[in-house]
Amino acid sequence: MQTTEYLTTVIQELQGMIPQIAENDAEQLVHSISDTSKVFVAGAGRSGLMGKALVMRMMHMGIDAYIIGETVTANLEKDDLLIIGSGSGETETLVAIANKARRLGGKVAVITTKPDSTLGQLADLTIQLPGVAKDQTADAQQTIQPMGSLFEQTLLLFFDAVILRYMELNHLDSAKMYGKHANLE
Repeated sequence: MQTTEYLTTVIQELQGMIPQIAENDAEQLVHSISDTSKVFVAGAGRSGLMGKALVMRMMHMGIDAYIIGETVTANLEKDDLLIIGSGSGETETLVAIANKARRLGGKVAVITTKPDSTLGQLADLTIQLPGVAKDQTADAQQTIQPMGSLFEQTLLLFFDAVILRYMELNHLDSAKMYGKHANLE
C-alpha cells in the first residue's frame, strides 16, 4: 500500500469508532468538567500525550487544568476531577494515581477500551472507547495499526470533541480562546 492508502484506511477505522461511543457518557464528562474547580489529567505513553493536548485546550478555555507529574501541578482537593486515559485500564502507576485521587475526595473519570479493568472499577465515570490495547489480543477489534494507535487516535479526537461541546455550552469560540494562547514564542 502507498502512504496515502494507509491514511485512508486509518481514517476509515476512526470513522468506525464514532458510533460505538456512548453519547450520554461523553456528555457526563463535559458536565463533570464544568462542575469542578480543577481538572487533572493522567495517562502513560502516547495516551499521556493525548491528555496533554486536552489540558492545553482546557487552559485556552480558562479551565484550571493540570497534567499529573508536571512540576507546576497543583494539589488535588475534594471534588476536583481526575481524567485518566488508559487503553488497558491496568497501568499500575495510573491505578495508584486513581486510588490517591479517591482518597483525597476527588472524582475519577477513566477513558479506556476495557471498562471492567482495574481503572474502570475505580472510576466514578467510565467511558469506553473502541479500539485495541497495545497487546492486540486475537478477540480484539482488528486494525492495521500497531499496538494502541487506534485507541490513542480515538482518544485525541474524543478529547477534541469534548472541548467543542464545552465551548458550545459555555459560549466560547476560537477568538476568545486565542487570547490565552502562548505568545512568547
